[in-house]
Amino acid sequence: KYCLFRLSDRKSNMQRSLSKALIEDIKHKLIIISGPRQCGKTYLVCNLLNKNYHYLNFDIQKNRKSILTLDWDFGPELVVFDELHKMKKWKSWLKGLTDDPTMSQKIIVTGSAKPNTYKKVGDSLAGRYFSYRLYPLDLKEVLADRDFLKQEPATSNQILDRLLSVSGFPEPFLKGEKGFYRKWQKTHLDNILKNDILETEPVRSIKQIEILAQLLTEKVGSLLSYNSLREDLHTDDKSVKRWVDILENSFMIFRVYPYSSKSMVSSIRKSPKIYFYDYGRLENSAAKLENLVALSLLKEIHFRADTLGEIFDLHFVRNKQKQEIDFLITKDKKPHALIEVKESDDEVSTSFNSFESYFPGIQKIQLVKNLKTSRTTRSQVLIASASAWLAKMDF
Repeated sequence: KYCLFRLSDRKSNMQRSLSKALIEDIKHKLIIISGPRQCGKTYLVCNLLNKNYHYLNFDIQKNRKSILTLDWDFGPELVVFDELHKMKKWKSWLKGLTDDPTMSQKIIVTGSAKPNTYKKVGDSLAGRYFSYRLYPLDLKEVLADRDFLKQEPATSNQILDRLLSVSGFPEPFLKGEKGFYRKWQKTHLDNILKNDILETEPVRSIKQIEILAQLLTEKVGSLLSYNSLREDLHTDDKSVKRWVDILENSFMIFRVYPYSSKSMVSSIRKSPKIYFYDYGRLENSAAKLENLVALSLLKEIHFRADTLGEIFDLHFVRNKQKQEIDFLITKDKKPHALIEVKESDDEVSTSFNSFESYFPGIQKIQLVKNLKTSRTTRSQVLIASASAWLAKMDF
């Protein structure tokens, strides 16, 4: 058995919310799990089925040879293939393995490639797998782990502050030290650039992609302007768009797009906002809080889709007068909840009134980090503590 754990023994039993669904679904299908590097994919799968597994990482030469020659320990109940998408024709190889009547092991495939990599699986694995997305820890997941709270009793506000300080990636979060997080952050970025991107992109682009990633930290929560980035990087639009795609496919960033409908004509339909999975790298505290909320919402939406089949999507709304609300959640493609994020302002945002005619009767929520008392306004806007609401995400 081979599995890397960098957490201390005292804290290495963090329970992930996907565990229950995975244990049930592995009985019926091949499982594919994608997510950012070092968000806990390997740790998660290596603790399923009472740790009765065999682990193979395609990045490791010895493991790669075992995969290509079908020579590994077939005794354990589960075999885990990590970074298998880096193998040529991996889909056909995996199809052959799953269709082999002599193959009795359950199979989980993990990787740090964007989920659309697996959506392109097409007919090769149609009907043979369930896909899941694992993201960094959020407030709801941490508070659901009673064992962790017994070891480190903390309020929801304290956990929120810790997430904002060292991010939700398990290793720095569990360590809880800013200095450790800074060192981890550097190696994390190097791993993405050198182990993921470098394998598919020309060497000359890597430095520019690294510069682009730094530039984007200053644009979180704002409309993404490819023209502005083109000027900053002294290159062309096509290259900038391709590099942004690369960062997104490598789970460094994600984009949230504006909502539009027949009744709501928008002049910015193609201009997304950008957010980071590792929001701890941001300097601006308001942008960092908005990014944390964005990732928490995205994670909850994808969790419901992957485990329950529910159809939610995440957008923002903005009109031609540049009035904006940070997030709009849709359910079954219909507006479901408007969410505004503030650090300390407990006065209801005037933006809610601007969009009332477009979204009558839906939930309106203003999350405030530094809030003494939650309340509902006369216009039915819930002014809620960010930490209390994120602990449940009841939408």
